[in-house]
Amino acid sequence: MLKADGRGEATATLRVSPSPRNGEAIVVFGFPLSGLLASSGNVTIGNITALAGLRDDSRQLQISAPVQPGNSGGPVLDMSGNLIGIVVSKLDALRVAQVAADIPQNINFAIKSSTAVNFLDARGIAYSTGQPGKEFSIPDIAEQAKAMSVEVRCER
Repeated sequence: MLKADGRGEATATLRVSPSPRNGEAIVVFGFPLSGLLASSGNVTIGNITALAGLRDDSRQLQISAPVQPGNSGGPVLDMSGNLIGIVVSKLDALRVAQVAADIPQNINFAIKSSTAVNFLDARGIAYSTGQPGKEFSIPDIAEQAKAMSVEVRCER
């Protein structure tokens, strides 16, 4: 959790129920490879490919939307624009290739919104919830994601 002066243009609506489903379409927003790619942010689409992360970590989702360094902390949104996850990592393809003799593709992970809700509840931080409803176009969800996102950079 980061605390910043000021407020963003919009806030996320967290979807706690129903739980995300395997195969559900998602939209991911972030600032991958900062300084190399577009500074205004990038949108990718994909699906929930598993309802658990590495070693069956039930706090995470596995997603197929491509992510890069700089996507971490970015929203994973359902087609109604609700936050169902937050990008945390990608599988180390080179390390897996050395062991499995195959290069894995688009194996990425997000913490579930329910995990974020547990964190917020434990700290008494208010949030808004939403449920699936009207589905929006990907460009509309992308605009919403951009309005609720801010790039955080760590300088060396």
